[in-house]
Amino acid sequence: MKIQSLSRAFLFTTLLLSLGVVGCAKKKNLKPDDDSSNTSSTVDAADVNSGAASSDNDNAMGLRTIHFPYDSFVVTGENKEILESNIKIMKSNESMKVQIEGHCDERGGIQYNLALGEKRANAIAKLMTAGGIAKSRVNTISMGKEKPIAQGSGEEVWAKNRRANYVITEK
Repeated sequence: MKIQSLSRAFLFTTLLLSLGVVGCAKKKNLKPDDDSSNTSSTVDAADVNSGAASSDNDNAMGLRTIHFPYDSFVVTGENKEILESNIKIMKSNESMKVQIEGHCDERGGIQYNLALGEKRANAIAKLMTAGGIAKSRVNTISMGKEKPIAQGSGEEVWAKNRRANYVITEK
């Protein structure tokens, strides 16, 4: 009975995530000084309570997912601007709390990817607090390779899965 219930819960979660990915509009490229990044119109209590208020599905009050190079937890390139924009959004929404989820691509073992996902989430949390966000507003978790946003193999797919996304836990 318990296994069947877990299987149904997993299937339901996978279906919801799939619908979120398929139904998403193209991501809007926001710059740190873009005032439209402070919008909160689409996130409501139901989104927050269900975990749907996520940067992976563009429903996190303008917060955007940060991507990483292979086998790294260093924020590089345009992801530095994304991080600065995310800090700005958090500063303008002082009651917002987030969980940062660290993810990896399918390569590597389970334990290795859990550790790398944790390093990615913690790196973003540390940079957020260094940017002026209270540590009490940021929680981290590693998902390892267990929750890919893109299916398949190859660098294009793997690059999408090497990420740290934001889930709003309190608005």
